Amino acid sequence: MTVRNSVTPRAAGEVASYDIETDVLVVGYGAAGASAAFEAAHAGAQVLVLDRAGGPGGASAMSGGEIYLGGGTPVQLACGFNDTPEAMAAFLTAALGVGADVAKIEEYSAGSVEHFHWLVDRGVPFKPTLWDSPTWVPPTDDGLMWLGENSWPFTELATPAPRGHRPTANDFGGKLLMECLAAAAESAGATAMFDCYVSTLIVARDGAVVGVVARQYGKEITVRARRGVVLTTGGFVDNDDMLAAHAPQLLGHTKVSAGTDDGSGIRMGQALGAGVRHLSAGQVGMSLIPGLAARGLVVNGLGRRFVNEDTYPGRIGQHALYRQNMGGSWAGDDTAVWVIVDETGFEDVPEPQRWGVRPTHVAETPGELEQLTGLPTGSLTATLARYNELATAGTDLDHHKSPRWLRPLTAPFAAIDVKAGIRPPSESGDRRGTGASVFTLGGLHTDLDGHVLDLDTRPIPGLFAAGRAANGLHGFGYISGTSLGDGTFFGRRAGTSAARNS
Repeated sequence: MTVRNSVTPRAAGEVASYDIETDVLVVGYGAAGASAAFEAAHAGAQVLVLDRAGGPGGASAMSGGEIYLGGGTPVQLACGFNDTPEAMAAFLTAALGVGADVAKIEEYSAGSVEHFHWLVDRGVPFKPTLWDSPTWVPPTDDGLMWLGENSWPFTELATPAPRGHRPTANDFGGKLLMECLAAAAESAGATAMFDCYVSTLIVARDGAVVGVVARQYGKEITVRARRGVVLTTGGFVDNDDMLAAHAPQLLGHTKVSAGTDDGSGIRMGQALGAGVRHLSAGQVGMSLIPGLAARGLVVNGLGRRFVNEDTYPGRIGQHALYRQNMGGSWAGDDTAVWVIVDETGFEDVPEPQRWGVRPTHVAETPGELEQLTGLPTGSLTATLARYNELATAGTDLDHHKSPRWLRPLTAPFAAIDVKAGIRPPSESGDRRGTGASVFTLGGLHTDLDGHVLDLDTRPIPGLFAAGRAANGLHGFGYISGTSLGDGTFFGRRAGTSAARNS
């Protein structure tokens, strides 16, 4: 009996005829899929994109739109920064954590300026101005932002330069980015079918991928891909069974996705013997306002600081979720995190940039805050005394926060519980939860040209992948813009490789 939507490959000999034929089939129509479709069509291939949703976009369209670019882009130069590919690669190798793909990082960094121009040629606008404060998403249309490059330990590795490139849109720019990329793919000749869920790869006797099985409106359809299939189906944060098997620490948190990151592309590749990398890795966005964190201190459930508060905010989240229980040092709540600020620090962040965040508790002494928050007696008192001592001296010996943000805190003090959540200006409703918003980073093992590799690191004929369906640049770290940057850059490579495959 055939299991509906099984990922077990279907033999080409079992397919009597195909409902649709094309040269290159792209599965998934986010930023990676649109980039792959454009390049494959531009190379002269007939290209069809299938997506399970009702239109292009996916998680890319819901994102902030940041693309991690550097090496001396026109926007960087206009803002006064002389960046190099070597400095960019040094930062990414450190920031993307243990297991980061150094070869991909070096390739991406070397090609970053060219990729910037490619995006501009596809109609993506970038304003040559800088947003200079810690934030998730600037409330302006500034085209450049810092993403932790100017924070420790990265300041020790290379000359800091901001590399977060943002499409010209106030707040979230992912929708604009996808509009540009989808229009480019269409103008190059790619066509698309929507409400199509691809479940199975079709494989020839020699092991080459030659098509897919999909369902549209309850009907099974078969699609032949004469040159190759490109999987850009996203990660697996929406698949709790996969999370339980590979990344259980990500279970139970708010999922950052369009609701369709079910790991289907990864599973289809695995069913063919594809290798995978870092399936246990994930990004953790802690629900705090970076501007408030930088102006105060961030403590865990023991009332202790654990990271420099001016770093990339996603790094704060990863430290909170992944490092708090290591070595049995803390058997408490992984995401019990508090931002401690004083009145000056709170008011210094303009109200629109606070995203509705208000103090959870206010007190005249840290001891009172300990009682209100449930932190251990004396913990916050000692932490704040130590912090103020370091701030007065002008050097954070414990966590190396930049002197720009180092200032003694004075009463009254406020404690903000990250579990109260934050609401971007475009959203509404109650956001209380664990305080963490997550997505997966691991995926199919691919080479520099997007070929999916098997367990012996040999290319699987006819199969390519990009975006979060592939592992890409990442090890166990993350920086905003590396998903869209990695996905579009290596999506282009995968599309070109598929078009040239014969």
